[in-house]
Amino acid sequence: MSDQEHTYDYVIVGGGTAGSVIANRLTEDPDTTVCLIEGGPDDRDLEHVLRLRDWLSVLDGELDYGYRTTEQPNGNSHILHSRARVLGGCSSHNTLISFRPFAEDLDEWVAAGAEGWDNATVQSYADRIKCNIVPIAEKDRNAMVKDWVSSASEAAGVPVIEDFNALTSHGGGFADGTGFLSIAYDPYTGYRSSASVAYLHPIMDVRQNLTVLLETWVDKVLFDGDRATGVSATTSGGERITVQARHEVVLAAGAVDSPRLLMLSGVGHAQDLESVGITPHHDLAGVGANLQDHPESIIMWETNERVPENTVMDSDAALFVRRDESDPRPDLMFHIYQIPFDDNTKRLGYDSPEDGYAVCMTPNIPRSRSRGRLYLTSADPKVQPALDFRYFTDPDGYDERTIVDGLKIAREVAATEPFKSWIKREVAPGPKIQSDEELSEYGRRAAHTVYHPAGTCRMGAADDDGAVVDPRLRVRGLKGLRVADASVFPTLPTPNPMVMVLALGERAADLIRQDRSAEKGESR
Repeated sequence: MSDQEHTYDYVIVGGGTAGSVIANRLTEDPDTTVCLIEGGPDDRDLEHVLRLRDWLSVLDGELDYGYRTTEQPNGNSHILHSRARVLGGCSSHNTLISFRPFAEDLDEWVAAGAEGWDNATVQSYADRIKCNIVPIAEKDRNAMVKDWVSSASEAAGVPVIEDFNALTSHGGGFADGTGFLSIAYDPYTGYRSSASVAYLHPIMDVRQNLTVLLETWVDKVLFDGDRATGVSATTSGGERITVQARHEVVLAAGAVDSPRLLMLSGVGHAQDLESVGITPHHDLAGVGANLQDHPESIIMWETNERVPENTVMDSDAALFVRRDESDPRPDLMFHIYQIPFDDNTKRLGYDSPEDGYAVCMTPNIPRSRSRGRLYLTSADPKVQPALDFRYFTDPDGYDERTIVDGLKIAREVAATEPFKSWIKREVAPGPKIQSDEELSEYGRRAAHTVYHPAGTCRMGAADDDGAVVDPRLRVRGLKGLRVADASVFPTLPTPNPMVMVLALGERAADLIRQDRSAEKGESR
């Protein structure tokens, strides 16, 4: 490439969920040039990526950055935090469970200084999402999961919900309920409707104003004073390149790699940067702080008969329970897994049922109160950052109580017909584990993640010293640099956050265009 070919109006780092959306929307203007840089390969010919049911085969492989947590004083220190290294990012990696955010979640954002991110505004952007989000098709609903939904409704005293998103699309919500999930997929083929499939595949070979650099790793944002001017990167062949941005650099690399890249570029807590040999360029203490997740534990049973094979992705339904009646939102969520999700139970010495004879429930904390941080241990971009989620360290013990309650409720579901007739025995934690103390010990040691890291570049008001970006997603104190991914979340949404990330990408594109129009007006 010549120097001219390396210069674009916008440079987007990360071809994942939000980055795909932003690249599509900005290049709708044929006079706007965009370079989208993705660390992984193209997904268009990767059958095991495109076929949703194969999602587990992608984890912990060549398309996974494979981050791990630091030692956890109260939780599991052996958690693999899968992050996708492929076009489409985690929407090419995860189960594509799709919930619109709750109005109350967005009220919390606005109260935290995220002006303009109110429910009405965000839902209007969710309406634009191109991914094909639909309730799981009848042909994919197997008999065991149908029975589980019936028993979950009976045991927990909650309604069966046919379409969760129908309750949240116009400012409503639900306090509790159970039912089959909505998924971003093609129900006829079982293929993903990921961000890359919906936003990039139709335009990659069509729009001449979009350049996609694949298997290219960005390790530094370049600055001229307080303005970001581009990025430095390495191609798959080892070539060092510089990609210049006339207007903006947009970081959409996710809640791990966006703050990591900021810190490698000298943007972060000055003392922390100096401690690993990085010269601070801009002191911004909140970078890497406020690390959040949706932790969950697991209870596993062996079934009397083989689990039916028809499924979308082996986790087709959910249960929501509200314990706190002062809050209209549910505070416990359960996925059902039709497979032995045994990474952590094996490590604790439990056996696993024969293949095809296992079912699990995973009590999940929708609004965890524990907070962690992400930090660098080296100035070398090849060294992974430290992820200290601080699981189960909230001072009031709320997260711990939630998991204990969840394990108890799961047992009630398993004791209720018709699901009860599927169960042969409880494998983990096993019937000997009964007291709250025993359930807590097991639940925390067997805890896992549903791969929802967030909050590490959180947005906030102008006078919020802990905020990394303002409500327009611009990095505070710098020009020409924006962050647009789950790292900007002040708090995690109650349910799975993919729709929120897609909507954020849609709104980010509008904010970028609005600010560019304002700049043009001022320059006249």
